[in-house]
Amino acid sequence: MTIARSNGSQSPLIPDLTDIISTRPDRNTHNGKTPDLHPPTQEHMEQMQDAVRNILIGVGEDPEREGLLKTPKRVAEAMRFLTSGYSQSLEDLVNNAIFDEGHNEMVLVRDIDFFSLCEHHMLPFMGRAHVAYIPNQKVVGLSKLARIVEMYSRRLQVQERLTRQIAEAVQTILEPQGVAVVMEGAHMCMAMRGVQKPGSWTVTSAMLGVFQDEQKTREEFFNLIRHQPSFF
Repeated sequence: MTIARSNGSQSPLIPDLTDIISTRPDRNTHNGKTPDLHPPTQEHMEQMQDAVRNILIGVGEDPEREGLLKTPKRVAEAMRFLTSGYSQSLEDLVNNAIFDEGHNEMVLVRDIDFFSLCEHHMLPFMGRAHVAYIPNQKVVGLSKLARIVEMYSRRLQVQERLTRQIAEAVQTILEPQGVAVVMEGAHMCMAMRGVQKPGSWTVTSAMLGVFQDEQKTREEFFNLIRHQPSFF
């Protein structure tokens, strides 16, 4: 499910419990797995710097003036960082941090900050992710859920696909009874250009297993991400 909402409410809008997202697969995901990707080479970095110089000229700037001399290198390095998820693999990220605890109640890590780039305009979108699963005896180190969010965020993305990729990744590594992911994001391609609506935000959800099949389980999840912790 995808919900776009403009400002006017103080609390996040929770998606309708009966509507489950369905997103298309693409080259970056197949049940959470990634292809054999590698970091940019020096040749790639030089190509990116040349491209930035051409953009500067295209917008009417002089890439040789003092303030812009190092801009192509800085932009290339920033892009390498912002797309570093392409050079990570799910297997290396998890690094066998899976434990047989005999636990079968919901595990939720909420309010995970994420930053990504829209693949349509290469402008940022950012927000918070909530990731839950119901174990089938096995659990994963809690930090790994945040790292999975970060790995898939550090690619050219659309929020709908990003949400699904995270859910599929957790399903792949744990084979739990179910996985639920909700992401709330603000998109600069809506705020800075086009419709120009700052303050609008988008909610996407992906449900697998018992979260998709059982309304009571979904309700528990949505109630938990509505609740504001008292220790912050």
